[in-house]
Amino acid sequence: MGAVGPGKERGLEKQEVRRLLSLVAEGALPVEGALAQLEGAGFADLGYARVDTRRQLRTGVTEVVYGEGKTAEQVVGICQALADAGQGRVLVTRLDAEKAAAVQEALPHAQYWENCHLLLTASLPEPDGKGVVAVVCAGTSDLSVAEEAALTAEALGNRVERVYDAGVAGLHRLFSSADVLAEARVIIAVAGMEGALPSVVAGLVSAPVLAVPTSVGYGASLGGVAALLAMLNSCSSGISVVNIDNGFGAAFQASLINHL
Repeated sequence: MGAVGPGKERGLEKQEVRRLLSLVAEGALPVEGALAQLEGAGFADLGYARVDTRRQLRTGVTEVVYGEGKTAEQVVGICQALADAGQGRVLVTRLDAEKAAAVQEALPHAQYWENCHLLLTASLPEPDGKGVVAVVCAGTSDLSVAEEAALTAEALGNRVERVYDAGVAGLHRLFSSADVLAEARVIIAVAGMEGALPSVVAGLVSAPVLAVPTSVGYGASLGGVAALLAMLNSCSSGISVVNIDNGFGAAFQASLINHL
């Protein structure tokens, strides 16, 4: 692809400013935060990271921090840089308890969910999505991935309904929550082993189904590859598949759908 010309750059700036003004008008961003984003270079250079301080302008969502592989000091620095740029609510994924404690010491309002290794630097927002995101989980062993999806969706402003331990080995458990599935605007189906749950769910509802394979299972499940391939080859229509154990990715996509 060729270089972006000056005209395109100006168009992008105008689009970003328009979104920024909308966020201020809606009360989603304080005036001081808007000024910080307009005056800055678009990113904060910390040496070990160049933090995208304008991502909310372009996409509507603040940069999400992937905690695994980063030191506690690096996670704190990134979260602080986003806070300084007016990003009041930052989500950190795959963060262990020791690093989370360091973030909470620096940012006392941060909440941490150890069961799914998620941290949010502020309280969960009020839902502003158009409907309900249902998170359906096959078994208790899949709960950490399911909760990553559910809490991420809530952090992105969605009302979430949870249907857990409803795998295909006992379909009556799933059918008992048929009303939740029927009312959902989008469904996230989380399953390991043979990964059959999304196919069953998609055959029952009109909403889009986002399938999340997990690494749960015995040897031939191949760390989630068997579930992944089963979901990719589903005979049910309306299924999209994310990567193994990627509850975050499914929730982000579900939030986009629910806010359209």
